[in-house]
Amino acid sequence: MSLTREQIQSGWVQRMAREAGHPMKVLSDEELAKSRHDMLARAPSPEVWVFGYGSLIWNPAFHFVERRVGTIHGHHRRFCLWTTLGRGSPDCPGLMLGLDRGGSCRGVVLRIAPDQVEAETDVLWRREMVSNAYVPTWVRAATEKGDVWAIAFTINRGHDRYAEKMSEEQAADIIARAVGRVGPCRDYLLNTVDHLDRLGIHDRSMKRLADKVRRQLAGAAP
Repeated sequence: MSLTREQIQSGWVQRMAREAGHPMKVLSDEELAKSRHDMLARAPSPEVWVFGYGSLIWNPAFHFVERRVGTIHGHHRRFCLWTTLGRGSPDCPGLMLGLDRGGSCRGVVLRIAPDQVEAETDVLWRREMVSNAYVPTWVRAATEKGDVWAIAFTINRGHDRYAEKMSEEQAADIIARAVGRVGPCRDYLLNTVDHLDRLGIHDRSMKRLADKVRRQLAGAAP
């Protein structure tokens, strides 16, 4: 199962978080709008691009008019966010990707049409900013057609769901076992690796992690 545009627009993600009884603070519509408008007011360029490094690559849910492969510096892709909802449960938490400090990351940049910025960033914020676990950040992405400024959702290291560094074996064990309302955590990882491969993006740490998860699943099969 993948999160749909219709679910996002209906507020299903926020309702799921509130009904789960999790102690995390779920942002209100007013808080989402303020965060989004403050971010757009700080835009360093008239064009609005979004940097995707995980599920935004294969299930963005918002409408865009152009896509390029892009590289950012100063952050790297890592499973650094605990989840007890979409891809995990309170009894068996899963892990989600975030952009953590240091290194670089290759992903995609998606351009939103000027007349659709209000509507499509609303979908984007409702999808990504359920809580304050991510920090919307303007990043410069290098593409083969030139640099663009893009919105990226970096990890909030001060959030109680921030996952400290762990071994690949520990991460693989968590990802292999966790299942949530949106589906198995392993599907999130394997979909990401598959689509990175299709784009010619070779993330060795993600591929190693995917291989470890596949081996664990194969060992658990009857």
